[in-house]
Amino acid sequence: MRKRLLGRTGVLVSEFALGTMTFGQEADETSADALMDHYVESGGNLIDTADVYPPAGPRGTSEEIIGRWLQRHPAMRDSIILATKCRGRMDDSGNSEGLSRRWIIRACEGSLRRLGTDHVDLYQAHQWDPATPIEETLAAFEMLVRSGKVRYIGVSNFTGWQLERTVLTARHLALSAPVSLQPQYNMLAREIEWELVPVCLEEGLGILPWGPLGQGWLSGKYTRETAPTGATRLGEDPNRGLEAYDRRNLERTWRIVDAVQAVASELAVPAARVALRWLADRPGVAAPLLGARTVEQLRDNLLAADLSLNQEQRLRLDAVSAPDTPDYPYRLLAENAAGRRSLL
Repeated sequence: MRKRLLGRTGVLVSEFALGTMTFGQEADETSADALMDHYVESGGNLIDTADVYPPAGPRGTSEEIIGRWLQRHPAMRDSIILATKCRGRMDDSGNSEGLSRRWIIRACEGSLRRLGTDHVDLYQAHQWDPATPIEETLAAFEMLVRSGKVRYIGVSNFTGWQLERTVLTARHLALSAPVSLQPQYNMLAREIEWELVPVCLEEGLGILPWGPLGQGWLSGKYTRETAPTGATRLGEDPNRGLEAYDRRNLERTWRIVDAVQAVASELAVPAARVALRWLADRPGVAAPLLGARTVEQLRDNLLAADLSLNQEQRLRLDAVSAPDTPDYPYRLLAENAAGRRSLL
């Protein structure tokens, strides 16, 4: 796999990362070990987890599985870019969630213990915490960076104003600033292009998209004729989770799925590879996170690293998946931008 710089850092990451939310839930430890083995054998070096994974199982299990794998492969630690997150509730004891100084330090110590390492390379705020001033959060992250327990910090699931405020506050206070953003991003969900992508490009943050296949939709998992049955990947009611059929069963979705399938047929590859290649080539993207249940699935998706889309195919996919422009102020801004571009 090719390597890319993570934002404006000097750290090289593989163009596809391994997401481990399924570890301990949909992938047992034996399967998880096989997934990590294949990932690093394929040239991957960025493994991402969180203290609350798996969401429907015992919290911290994913980190524990990764930690035991690292103990069995000690030589791997220096070559792996290890990323985890804090913010979610770990138990019901009180003060075991959020982005306060108290909890961030405790959460980091817990993650280091479960991962069996003395540092994480990328420590991310899993979501904005409206109860804690961002100054306190950044000061706590700075303490961890200065102590050597954390190399870089990042954020996930932030809005545009939250991300920009975080970056500017860090700069104003001379604290470590985020080097990455981990948002939902795929051909079906391009809303981050209105605010978050411009911030990342302006401030030099690498984008680590989760859900690159739209929770299976872009892989051809669903059809117009057959609705899915069973629980979602989060173990929720199938009518409420991220994979809820009714939520995505729209004409726009099927137009995008059909276009992906058409390009896949032209290239004689599975649809998932086309969707992953398109996303990996988007501006600012450092490494989409690949979640997999089996080695076969991971192997097939990693072959997207060897795929190339020509300009006509990229433009076709761009056009069919272009998000509807929201009304004010975005429609006005888009019209003004188009007018300015016409002068160039």
